[in-house]
Amino acid sequence: MSGHSKWAQIKRQKGAADIKKGAVFTKLANAVTIATREGGGDPAMNFKLRLAMEKARAFNMPKDNIERAIKRGTGELGGAALESVVYEGFGPAGAALIIEALTDNRNRTAQAIKSLLTKYGGTFGAPRSVGWMFQARGVVRLTKPEKYSEDKELALIELGAEDIIHDGDELVLLCTPETAAALKDKLVHEGWIVISSEVELWPKNPVNFPAGAEGEKFSALLAALEDNEDVQNVATTAVL
Repeated sequence: MSGHSKWAQIKRQKGAADIKKGAVFTKLANAVTIATREGGGDPAMNFKLRLAMEKARAFNMPKDNIERAIKRGTGELGGAALESVVYEGFGPAGAALIIEALTDNRNRTAQAIKSLLTKYGGTFGAPRSVGWMFQARGVVRLTKPEKYSEDKELALIELGAEDIIHDGDELVLLCTPETAAALKDKLVHEGWIVISSEVELWPKNPVNFPAGAEGEKFSALLAALEDNEDVQNVATTAVL
């Protein structure tokens, strides 16, 4: 699973760079708006909104921006009508992809994603062609302490981690989507350094991706998809 974690790390690095041009704020605001529209404007009662707000704060998004995004979701403020769309497809060497986007123009977004897939050797897939290969998981990433022991690992399991993946100087904890926020709160209370807490589509059976030119092409495709302003998340079965 290190490849999947590696891509998450790349996304965080890209997100930090994108702040300079403001692109990431648009994506974060759209996610808050949609979460509000789907479940209401109270983060205590809307798990999806709470995670969207936490992610926005992690990128230092101003409080006023978050509040405006919530008001757009509740209808207190106007703005373009956004909707969630999900595209399924395949990258180079047949690696499965699920691309989640928020858009005010389905045709524009579909054409843009289709163009990127074609450019980098991928193809669009039919609905439900690859969705069965993934499952929603709560994913909490931590800074791995210098002195990490079996006792600490057992403590993480007792707090609610169902699986623990070692990824360099990070720990990736997997749990159910519904318990991700609570697990994060427990970890913070216990003094762990939490990097992020999200709900992600996770491959049921990750596949090692070929190295070399095909691997570089696939990485370029993932980066190009993430650069699209409508794309919120990209999940893949490939381990890079």
